Amino acid sequence: MFIAKVTSKGQVTIPKEVRERLGISTGEEIEFYEEDGVFYIKKRVRKSPFDKWVGYLRTRHIKDTDEIIEDIRGR
Repeated sequence: MFIAKVTSKGQVTIPKEVRERLGISTGEEIEFYEEDGVFYIKKRVRKSPFDKWVGYLRTRHIKDTDEIIEDIRGR
Protein backbone atom coordinates (compact mmCIF):
# COMPACT_ATOMS: atom_id res chain seq x y z
CA MET A 1 0.00 0.00 0.00
CA PHE A 2 1.20 3.50 -0.81
CA ILE A 3 0.24 6.64 1.11
CA ALA A 4 0.36 10.29 0.06
CA LYS A 5 -0.74 13.47 1.80
CA VAL A 6 -3.01 16.09 0.28
CA THR A 7 -1.76 19.69 0.49
CA SER A 8 -3.97 22.67 1.34
CA LYS A 9 -4.25 23.29 -2.43
CA GLY A 10 -5.54 19.76 -3.04
CA GLN A 11 -2.28 18.56 -4.56
CA VAL A 12 -0.86 15.08 -4.06
CA THR A 13 2.63 13.79 -4.81
CA ILE A 14 2.33 10.36 -6.38
CA PRO A 15 4.92 8.04 -4.84
CA LYS A 16 7.88 7.27 -7.10
CA GLU A 17 7.20 3.53 -7.29
CA VAL A 18 3.59 4.18 -8.35
CA ARG A 19 4.73 6.65 -11.05
CA GLU A 20 7.26 4.13 -12.33
CA ARG A 21 4.75 1.28 -12.40
CA LEU A 22 2.21 3.43 -14.25
CA GLY A 23 4.87 4.81 -16.59
CA ILE A 24 4.03 8.41 -15.66
CA SER A 25 6.58 11.15 -16.24
CA THR A 26 6.55 14.93 -15.84
CA GLY A 27 3.81 16.68 -17.79
CA GLU A 28 1.73 13.59 -18.48
CA GLU A 29 -1.90 13.36 -17.44
CA ILE A 30 -3.62 10.81 -15.23
CA GLU A 31 -7.29 9.88 -15.00
CA PHE A 32 -9.40 9.15 -11.96
CA TYR A 33 -12.55 7.11 -12.32
CA GLU A 34 -15.01 5.44 -9.98
CA GLU A 35 -16.54 1.99 -10.14
CA ASP A 36 -18.84 0.70 -7.44
CA GLY A 37 -17.61 3.26 -4.91
CA VAL A 38 -13.91 2.56 -5.54
CA PHE A 39 -11.70 5.17 -7.19
CA TYR A 40 -9.01 4.17 -9.67
CA ILE A 41 -6.08 6.03 -11.17
CA LYS A 42 -4.54 5.37 -14.57
CA LYS A 43 -2.22 7.01 -17.05
CA ARG A 44 -4.11 8.98 -19.68
CA VAL A 45 -3.22 7.98 -23.22
CA ARG A 46 -4.89 10.35 -25.63
CA LYS A 47 -3.28 9.40 -28.91
CA SER A 48 -0.36 7.64 -30.46
CA PRO A 49 3.00 9.32 -29.88
CA PHE A 50 3.54 8.97 -33.63
CA ASP A 51 0.51 11.08 -34.57
CA LYS A 52 2.62 14.24 -34.50
CA TRP A 53 4.66 12.88 -37.42
CA VAL A 54 1.70 12.10 -39.72
CA GLY A 55 2.05 14.25 -42.81
CA TYR A 56 5.42 15.62 -41.66
CA LEU A 57 7.25 14.85 -44.90
CA ARG A 58 4.57 16.52 -47.04
CA THR A 59 5.73 19.89 -45.74
CA ARG A 60 9.41 19.19 -46.42
CA HIS A 61 11.06 19.73 -49.78
CA ILE A 62 14.25 17.99 -48.68
CA LYS A 63 15.07 14.90 -50.71
CA ASP A 64 18.09 13.59 -48.80
CA THR A 65 17.22 11.13 -45.97
CA ASP A 66 20.12 12.33 -43.80
CA GLU A 67 18.83 15.92 -44.02
CA ILE A 68 15.33 14.80 -43.06
CA ILE A 69 16.66 12.94 -39.99
CA GLU A 70 18.80 15.93 -38.96
CA ASP A 71 15.79 18.21 -39.33
CA ILE A 72 13.60 15.94 -37.18
CA ARG A 73 16.25 15.58 -34.45
CA GLY A 74 17.21 19.23 -34.51
CA ARG A 75 20.61 20.21 -35.75
